[in-house]
Formats: sequence, C-alpha cells, structure tokens
Amino acid sequence: MTYPDTQLFIDGEWTGTAQIDVINPSTGERIGGLAKASTADLDRALAAAEKGFATWRKTSAFERCAIMRKAAQILRERAEDAGRMMTLEQGKPFAEAKGEAMSAADLIDWFAEEGRRAYGRIIPARIPGVYQLVVKEPVGPVAAFTPWNFPINQAVRKISAALAAGCSIIVKGPEETPASCAELIRAFADAGVPAGVVNLVYGDPAEVSSYLIPHPVIRKMSFTGSTPVGKQLAGLAGQHMKRATMELGGHAPVLVFEDADVTGAVNFMAAFKYRNAGQVCTSPTRFVVQDGVFDPFVSQFVDYAKGVKVGDGMAEGTQMGPLANDRRVTAIETLIKDAVERGGKLLTGGHRIGNHGNFFEPSVLVDVPLDARVMSEEPFGPLAVINRFSTYAEAIEEANRLPFGLSAYAFTRSQLTAQKLAEDVESGMMSINHIGLAFPEVPFGGVKESGYGTEGGADALEPYLVAKYVTQANA
Repeated sequence: MTYPDTQLFIDGEWTGTAQIDVINPSTGERIGGLAKASTADLDRALAAAEKGFATWRKTSAFERCAIMRKAAQILRERAEDAGRMMTLEQGKPFAEAKGEAMSAADLIDWFAEEGRRAYGRIIPARIPGVYQLVVKEPVGPVAAFTPWNFPINQAVRKISAALAAGCSIIVKGPEETPASCAELIRAFADAGVPAGVVNLVYGDPAEVSSYLIPHPVIRKMSFTGSTPVGKQLAGLAGQHMKRATMELGGHAPVLVFEDADVTGAVNFMAAFKYRNAGQVCTSPTRFVVQDGVFDPFVSQFVDYAKGVKVGDGMAEGTQMGPLANDRRVTAIETLIKDAVERGGKLLTGGHRIGNHGNFFEPSVLVDVPLDARVMSEEPFGPLAVINRFSTYAEAIEEANRLPFGLSAYAFTRSQLTAQKLAEDVESGMMSINHIGLAFPEVPFGGVKESGYGTEGGADALEPYLVAKYVTQANA
C-alpha cells in the first residue's frame, strides 16, 4: 500500500501540508510527510473543542454509546490498512499492528458501554423534605499526549474515556508514527462524532504541551510517556489546577522462584520481552531468578532469544521488527557497553543488525551489578537483564528498589508466596504465572514515579467526570 501524508484534524476537517518527514525504521527511508500545527492551528483546535464540548455534553449517553460502537466497527473493518501503516512507520510485525487496531476497537466498545453506567447517587438527608443528589458531569475539553510505540492503543484509551464521559478532546499524536493514529481519528469522524469533539494535532511536543495545558479551555490532560517529561507536564498542569492522568515509564521486575514452572516462565516472558522490540512500557526488564533455577532459566531464555526472527515487519515470519528510531539503537548499545564494563556478562546479542534500518539483536545480560545504568534506567528495547536471588526478602528488595512501579511479574507454584507477592511488590499492576494486563475492563496504570490514575477499567472514566452535589428543599 502507499503510505499517506498525514494532516491535522480540526473542527471536523483534515487540514495542513506536510512539513515533517516520516521515516520507515526498517529502511531508514522517507515514506511520507506530516503536517505541523502552528499556534493558529492550536487556537482553532481549542475553539473547536470548546464548541464540540457544548454539543457532546448534551448528547445522551445512549447516543454517545451508539456512535462510539459504530467507530469501533469501522476500525475493525479498516484494521488491515491501519496495521500496514503502523508497520511501515513504527516497524512492529504486521500481525501485532493489526492486532493493536482490533484490540483498540474492543476498548472503544467497552468504554462506550461504561459511559452509559456513569451513575450518580442519592444521599439520605438529615432534614425532612430535602433531596441530596450527586450528579456526574463531564469535566470539559481534554488535552491528550500520546507516544509512538503504540500509536493507536495509547490514543484510543484517552479518546474513548473522554468521549464516553461527554468530553471533547485534542490529541497531540506521535510525530514518528502519525498515520495509524490518524486512522483511529478517522474512524470516530466517519462514525458521526460531531465536528470539534475529536481533534488531532502534531508538532513540537514541548511547544504544543506548553500551549495547550495552561489554556483556560482545557480542563484535564492525559499523558503517556517518559517519567522526566511526565514530571514537567504534571507540574505544568498543577500550576493551573488541571486534572491529570499520567502513565509513565517502568522498569518491570520478574521474580522467578525455585518452585516455578521454568519453561512456562521463559515462554511467557521471553515472548513478551521481545514483543515490539522491547518498546513497551510494561515490558519485563529486570529478571530476578532464585539460585536453584537460575542456570536452566538463563539457558532456556538465551536459546529463545537466539531463535527470534528479526526482520521487516511486513515480511512473512518476522517475530521482531526494528527499533523505532536510531536514538533507541544508540541507547541500547550504550547501556550494554556500560553493563559489560562494570562486570556484567553478555550471553547473546548486543549488536546492531545490518547497515540499514534500526534492527538490533535480541540481547541477554546476566550478573549485572546494581551500579550499571541498565539496572536503574528503563532500556526500552530488546534487552533482558537476568540476576539471581537467594531469599524472598532479597527478591522483594530488588523488586521495590527503584522509584518506578508500573508493572511486575512473578512465577511460583506456592499460593502463599503468590499472596505475599501481591501484598509486598510496589506496582500498579501485578501478574503472577501468566500475562494478564491491558484488557479494556482492568485498571492500567502505575504508582510512585510511574504515574497516577488509570487508563483501563471502570476507574478510568472517573477522572473525566465531576461529581456535582445538588441539594434541594421542597418549596
């Protein structure tokens, strides 16, 4: 297919001419262009969101649900095209990219129905003849900032929650992976979402965020990205008393105990480690394996890594595509070099593949000292670090050592150990003996410096709603 130039979507119209190049990470070649929002474009988007909110908030929850479910069906019908665009611009295998579009449709459906159940309540009054009501109202226009690693699934969580609650939204999409995100917006527009309710802009991230977040039209912001940037945006939102949902970085521990099914743990975690070339916020990164099963776990994990087929995401049989940009290649090379210099052992991988594109070998480091950078910095690439532990206390100490707390994983056959892990590990999400994250109906978010708020489950709707208290006495 031909990769399209991507425009802005403001007040129901596609607008703008290509100013930013879009690069295919498999080839390093330009495949298209992207429009860049000016201040005037942002002002138009803000005016559109304000107008759209006035319309959408008065649209019944039943009708909002119907329109959203139509958008979900449109996205399913276009999933192959959206997936191809995503593979060309982001690199992940086509099956994963198409799957992302399909799962996004499921998420739209779930939020559409949840919006019909944003109930208020009646509070019994102390005084005869008085009614006390809590009414749920949409908070207002939202500014959302989405990353390049999941260009549809990160945007769809924010859009779906906002629309289900009755809010309008301006999405600042990812400049490196814009076309697939635009296809998501197109599905909502073609489903009949009124003009101004959903808007899409691209541009310099710092300029766009510093303009939108403080603006009086915007009442809430949502950001997915790195912790350093998230802290800046959360601070900006706080200065202007704006609600914020922050889904930030992680450095997920995986605790493997001696009584675990080692082969099962390897099969689950190695596949997840190299999914999307490790460019996943919930990707397992710090493997902490008990002494008795350390050697067989490492041996099987290395064999798995060596067997991963790396290549162009559109090629048959590809299991792992390229890193999204050249910066990620340099970052992974630097982390590996530092770890080896400090005494870590590189058992496989560690090098760029070929002389074009951003392909990198699935890599495994073991016995890495805690002062190595990779033990404190999220690698966000196809790099697994495997260290050992002896006691339960040591495992918990390592799991909670960092200021991050997005996701964590563990493998054990002991129900008692599993119960203790659920209590002791500091993370927003904990998956034991399988991978059970990111379904529409379950919470998705972190604690500590991995952010606050959730973008999944029933709780995800609440930040987009205001609980208004109304009390009335009989006249």
